[in-house]
Amino acid sequence: KLVSSGLCPGLAGQIMTSLMVHPPTQGDESYAQFVAEEKTIYDSLVRRSKALVEGLNKIDGVTCEPAEGAMYAFPSVTIPKGAVEEAKRSETTPDILYAISLLEETGICVVPASGFGQKEGRVGFRTTFLPPEEQLEKAIEGFAKHHKVFCDRYSDDVAPTK
Repeated sequence: KLVSSGLCPGLAGQIMTSLMVHPPTQGDESYAQFVAEEKTIYDSLVRRSKALVEGLNKIDGVTCEPAEGAMYAFPSVTIPKGAVEEAKRSETTPDILYAISLLEETGICVVPASGFGQKEGRVGFRTTFLPPEEQLEKAIEGFAKHHKVFCDRYSDDVAPTK
């Protein structure tokens, strides 16, 4: 019986799930507040998505399509040939090398795109636009600073690969 009780959410979790599945409807006392809060959250997500994609696209060597239907962006990154060679020497992929460098130097955690079956030769990652707007601005600055440092570190006057 004790083990079985751990498989079910507590009362608070059950109430919250019920509220998510059955939100207030027009005429309910809390409907106006619900609609206002939902709009505020949605509008913020739209702003954050746009800010992230625009911010990434301003970085020389980074391209990103608008996020559609999810809370993730999948930018492609152009990196120097030296970074590709370093990844091979390290027995890893270029996007993992990039993601680890980004984490170590900025604290920004992304998911290397090789985990999503990206096409041969593409270097990229998955990131989200869920952080609060003021934190997202700092993250975009961190992405830009890191990309320049990373490319400078591995630059060898050879045409970059994408």
